[in-house]
Amino acid sequence: MKGIYRLTGGLLLLLLILGNRLADPRPEQASRPNILFCIADDQSFPHAGAYGTRWIRTPNFDRVAAEGLLFMNAYTPNAKCAPSRSCILTGRNSWQLEEAANHVPYFPAKFKSIMEVLRENGYHVGHTAKGWAPGNPGTLNGKPRQLTGPAYNAKKTETPTSQIGKIDYAANFKEFLNDRPGKQPFCFWYGSTEPHRAYEYGSGKAHGKKSADIDRVPAYWPDIDSVRTDMLDYAYEIEYFDQHLGQMLRLLEERGELDNTIVIVTSDNGMPFPRVKGQEFEASNHLPLAIRWKEGIVQPNRKVRDYVSFIDFVPTFLEAVGLTATSAGMEPVQGKSLVDIFTNAPKHKRDYVLIGKERHDIGRPNDAGYPIRGIVKNGYLYLHNYEPERWPSGDPLTGYLNTDGSPTKTVLIQRRHHPTERRYWEWGLGKRPAEELYQISKDPDCMVNLATDKKHQTNRRQLARLMEQELRAQGDPRMFGRGAVFDNYPYAEEKTRNFYERYLKGEPMEANWVNKTDFDKSGEKQQ
Repeated sequence: MKGIYRLTGGLLLLLLILGNRLADPRPEQASRPNILFCIADDQSFPHAGAYGTRWIRTPNFDRVAAEGLLFMNAYTPNAKCAPSRSCILTGRNSWQLEEAANHVPYFPAKFKSIMEVLRENGYHVGHTAKGWAPGNPGTLNGKPRQLTGPAYNAKKTETPTSQIGKIDYAANFKEFLNDRPGKQPFCFWYGSTEPHRAYEYGSGKAHGKKSADIDRVPAYWPDIDSVRTDMLDYAYEIEYFDQHLGQMLRLLEERGELDNTIVIVTSDNGMPFPRVKGQEFEASNHLPLAIRWKEGIVQPNRKVRDYVSFIDFVPTFLEAVGLTATSAGMEPVQGKSLVDIFTNAPKHKRDYVLIGKERHDIGRPNDAGYPIRGIVKNGYLYLHNYEPERWPSGDPLTGYLNTDGSPTKTVLIQRRHHPTERRYWEWGLGKRPAEELYQISKDPDCMVNLATDKKHQTNRRQLARLMEQELRAQGDPRMFGRGAVFDNYPYAEEKTRNFYERYLKGEPMEANWVNKTDFDKSGEKQQ
């Protein structure tokens, strides 16, 4: 009984200390947690060792999960770089962010980022490599806004492939820490540019990775050597991201600051392959997430199965440092703090998440987007495609610009007129119906659309009703007949604005994120 009493008393004391810290709106600097936010560029769930994936080695992600929490159902609201990062920084869904709902936008001045807030409230903030991007962040006092704090990119390194970035992420984190005044709490954004394309083809194999180790190729791609090679190149770049994560953890450990640092490791959207990044399927929005905070997480080494969204990061940070959105001058936050999950005393019901998109990359007539809203609940994914006559991955004539160029994409385009394998092109790059419903608990590749199946009509209607009800409550313009507003926001890069019209007139247009062979001129009549 004495052992039980000591254990219970210790737990109560820990919760009391944490509660006092979180309740104090002006805690002492030394008591406020540091934050290390680590975000890979284009990594899907479940591509980390902690999730059971063996063809990708991520010992440092796995450590964070083992010493903290491993989230099994973490989703970005929008599976593209800029809008996903906008959600992370504001705590609002992309349809609540005006221009920032889109990719490559002008970031609205009215929305303050969490790192701007922390800087105003005594935190030393900064980032390395990719912060909020791509787009125009706007200006503040005549200078570009620093949505993720000042950049630390001076330190360079030799890299193992020709396509991995030269920025030495860990060395720049060390410089950031060295710049910190005294024991000022910090928030650092580690924004790797891996595993974003381009890749050095065959680099995964060159560094010892083997095609046979890949347990499965998604059903929507042909299981051939070039696709597996592409997947191994992607895997190797995830491992590079993880190596720098490990160096950062060791640096904090050496300085005695790891335990009071909230370490978040995740990605911004799914892997840069056809039917994933830039779309809204399971592999697009479902992302890896591990969080470590020894001084704030009770009963570590847990798997969290609640549905959580990237809009939950901001309220988590605010609560952890003793602020509110109102006191910080932020627009109202939509997400829910994860601190109750940290303390293993859940306050919120988290049984679904909302996802969606508007305009990502250009290339359709009039720079139009491909609007989608969706909901994930009870092992099902429901999607409503509001403009199904448009091309979801971008127009074929202009290179399917919402799918990055890759060996896998080339394989799919080549299958467009293949006598027996056209289905791969249809799955990856073809048009879609207005409604889609997938039982992702059994069909994670989203291959069987149940939207017209008689057995699933009640479920389809219930999911659609809940989704629309929530979107209305959140003020989504598309729910009120004003969805065209998103298409009318200007694309921030003028040199590629109105791409479709200018390209068809014969103007040379730059689209360096796709291959020249991606421009598919085979014609509409063969659809």
